[in-house]
Amino acid sequence: MTAAQIALAVLAAAAAAAAAWVIATYNRLVLARNKVGEAWAGIDVQLQRRADLVPALVDTVKGYKIHEQSLLESVTQARAGIARARGPQEAGQADDQLEAALGGLFAVAEAYPDLKASANFLELQRQLTELEEEISFARRYYNALVQQLNTRLQSFPTLLVAGLLGFRPAEYFKADEADRAVPAAEFGG
Repeated sequence: MTAAQIALAVLAAAAAAAAAWVIATYNRLVLARNKVGEAWAGIDVQLQRRADLVPALVDTVKGYKIHEQSLLESVTQARAGIARARGPQEAGQADDQLEAALGGLFAVAEAYPDLKASANFLELQRQLTELEEEISFARRYYNALVQQLNTRLQSFPTLLVAGLLGFRPAEYFKADEADRAVPAAEFGG
């Protein structure tokens, strides 16, 4: 074998190894991106389930002749925002608005003892509480997968080919400022 043939064989082996690495990297990134998409779908389902409970909650509250029309309208508008949301950022903002509106609704309900004691209202409250826990879990799972994908995209040597292969960082599902705020502790003296 001549020196030229050996050099050609080494070059061919290096090209084959590089191609194998690009293929393996592409497949790992596709898997990570698909997991992020699947996790986002899980959040979307939970947000929609919660939004689907809102009309029953509003109808229950209306049945008790609560005259807080602007509050009921804000809950309805926030629910519609969930349906219109496209992507994690918009969904997070719509979700924050719905949580705030529902919080206001439950605060007003405190002033109506008959409503507070209603079996229908209590069941809707229980279902919403369960959904909040499921949404919280889905958010953490989604954000963990986003972190894994984004780390892979930014790690050497993957970052050398990720952009060329069409991969972009994913958006985190962010909590609003109130969710990030540290609660104030009060100590009686």
